[in-house]
Formats: sequence, structure tokens, C-alpha cells
Amino acid sequence: MSRIGKLPVSLPSKVSAELLPGNVVKVKGPLGELSQKVDADITVTIEGNEIKFTRPNDLPRFRSMHGLYRALVHNMVVGVSEGFTIQQEFVGVGYRVAAQGQLLSMSVGYSHDIQIMLPAEVKAETPQVKKGENPILILKSADKQLVGQVAAKIRSFRRPEPYKGKGIKFVGEQLRRKAGKTAAAK
Repeated sequence: MSRIGKLPVSLPSKVSAELLPGNVVKVKGPLGELSQKVDADITVTIEGNEIKFTRPNDLPRFRSMHGLYRALVHNMVVGVSEGFTIQQEFVGVGYRVAAQGQLLSMSVGYSHDIQIMLPAEVKAETPQVKKGENPILILKSADKQLVGQVAAKIRSFRRPEPYKGKGIKFVGEQLRRKAGKTAAAK
């Protein structure tokens, strides 16, 4: 039995779940609603305030899907009740970020500013920072997969480099630093 898959997903008081035809689990909460199609071989049951997942047998295919779908539905429940937040720090001289609604404008060392439109489900904030501190971008969403994908896309514009640590990094991320060149002895 999958250790993750056999755990029931408990629903908080403000969250409701329903099983739709086609083995689709739909979860509604204060921060929105999400749905996930579950493989037809995995049986989903909603009893009271718990969602349970069972598999037909112990074949490797079913064992891997058992824990996967339980984790995906659990992330949906946490997302519609609490939401997910990712913070990114822009490290570098002249690096800036500004959010106007769903339009994100970044200045990360190129000859032009980079502008991207965020999906409607993702909200962006850029709090004011004191002089000398690095700008921070805060992304919030109920969909964990989507907010992670958007954060990875933003990071891809200027990944942190290992010598000075310049680039877009996650807050709290430990970068592996390298020593620079040293002068050769003559």
C-alpha cells in the first residue's frame, strides 16, 4: 500500500468536494474552485469530510498513480482553503520588478525591459523595499502547479549565476557559489 495514497484527504470546514462523472474530483473553497481528473483505475470515495483513494491491485502502475492523485487532490484542498505563495528576489545592480494588474515588467540587465502577462489565477505583488535591499516579487494562487510554473518561467529570464549570485532567486534559496579567478604567481 502506498504510504501517501492510503492517507485520507481531510476537508476543512469551508471546503466542499464532489465527484463528477468521468472520475473528476471538484473542490470548492473560499479562494476558488479546482478540478482534477483521476485515472479510471483509481477509485475515489467522498465520505463526510474525507476523500479516500483505493487501487485495484499492487501493479507498479497503480502504486505510482495511487499516491500521485492523492497528493494532487490534497494540494487542491490546501490551495482553495489557504492558497500558495512563492517569493522571488531580484539580485543585481539595477534589477527591478513592477506589477500592474496582470502585467509584470522586469528589468534584469538586458537592453530592454521584459514584460509578461500572468494568468488570471495568479496574483502578483511587489512590496516597497528599503534603499539598498533587493526587490521582491510575491506570487499567490490557489493552483500550486500553475504558480510554480509561472515562478520557474520568471526565473528563467535570469537564472542566478554562481560567481556573484546575480539573478532571480527564490527567497531563502541557498546558491552554490564558486571561487573566482585568482592571479597567477609569477
